[in-house]
Amino acid sequence: MRYALLIYETPQMFEDRKRDADDEPLTAAWRAYHRALVDAGIYVAGDPLHAPETGTTVRIRNGVREIQDGPYANTKEQLAGFIILELPSLDAAIDWAARCPGAALGALEVRPLAADIKARIERLGA
Repeated sequence: MRYALLIYETPQMFEDRKRDADDEPLTAAWRAYHRALVDAGIYVAGDPLHAPETGTTVRIRNGVREIQDGPYANTKEQLAGFIILELPSLDAAIDWAARCPGAALGALEVRPLAADIKARIERLGA
């Protein structure tokens, strides 16, 4: 089963990323965590995201395209990145999420990927 670890950070954490952080302990912790995921053979994909104000939201309402720059909601924490893991259970996903450096400073949401929905869509398109 594949799980998404959705990483949330505060606006200050996004701001802190702008500094050159190659020698900082947090950067080292992230590198070690990524290496552990790869070494365990469970890492599928993942990337950090730029700050929410760089995003664009697209909606179609009554056949009209609506575009909104910046974040949709002004909240204390924003989606900062994601990691996709292949794991045997939700408990295993929670264990790996608890090891993530982002859990100590922000928040992580663990969510199973909807492979069953993806498979149905693919069957309809075939």
